[in-house]
Amino acid sequence: MEIKIHRAGLLTTLQDLGRTKNRADGVPIGGATDSFAARVANALVGNPVGAALLELTLVGSELEFSADTVVALGGADFAGVPSWRPIHIRSGERLAIGPAHRGCRGYLAIAGGFETKSVLGSGGTYLAGGFGGFEGRALREGDILRAPPLARRVIGGWQIAARFLPTYPTPSTVRVIAGSAESDFEPGWGAGSFTVTPRSDRMGVRLSGAAWVRHGAKELLSAPVVPGTIQVPPDGQPIVLLADAQTLGGYPQIAHVITVDLPLVAQWRSGDEVSFEITTLSHAHELTLAREKAFAMLREGLAQKMRPV
Repeated sequence: MEIKIHRAGLLTTLQDLGRTKNRADGVPIGGATDSFAARVANALVGNPVGAALLELTLVGSELEFSADTVVALGGADFAGVPSWRPIHIRSGERLAIGPAHRGCRGYLAIAGGFETKSVLGSGGTYLAGGFGGFEGRALREGDILRAPPLARRVIGGWQIAARFLPTYPTPSTVRVIAGSAESDFEPGWGAGSFTVTPRSDRMGVRLSGAAWVRHGAKELLSAPVVPGTIQVPPDGQPIVLLADAQTLGGYPQIAHVITVDLPLVAQWRSGDEVSFEITTLSHAHELTLAREKAFAMLREGLAQKMRPV
């Protein structure tokens, strides 16, 4: 089946869960910035968690479908389309997704997944490299995407229990563990709050607030960074790295956002007030395990709601 883009939105790309085996070659992980929302959206239509889907940024798209299908939108709350539930689409129908009321990024999954060509083990779009996804770029009006024919339907009327769903509060606090350069900064550096600046993208979120001042002028060697690493450039205004971040960085690494809180960072938008709370690695592991157990329960329950066409 074909999906025609009538309105592309502000920044809409095809993504999956990214490239995890090429960081030694300088290739970022990429993929969905809010990977948890993407996984839930795929589960809602019966897809494998890593199926290709659309990442919408702040303003949604308008799409026309050439055949019956099922879609689901997860992540940010967009006008015009309910989140976190499957939606049956009829042949010839248009789906118009408006601006985001809350959060920054949404994930539109389609039953069977959008068709993509794998590059380095992923079909996700890497904009800086110009590869993956749809011609290595953001979608434009008139583009035609493809997906397999509908193979399953969702039975019954239901909704996901709130305990399984992420929330994106504003102001928000994310938990972090200390980084390698944490001791270079004054104790209590984590206090206070910052504001998200417009100079933020899929590579990282730039913050503005009271500067974090580093003591000493010791030169640093470039070191590996990952999504969630918090770097402090010379101006003292932190940068929280996201999915398309580089693989090496030379700025001091003061902390790292824990995995379960990375979706919050992905949903920050310009003007949001944010703060940090220091935690331990063992607590981070406990939270990750609890979330994965809950997600496994959710997938098992959703599997009972699917039936072949």
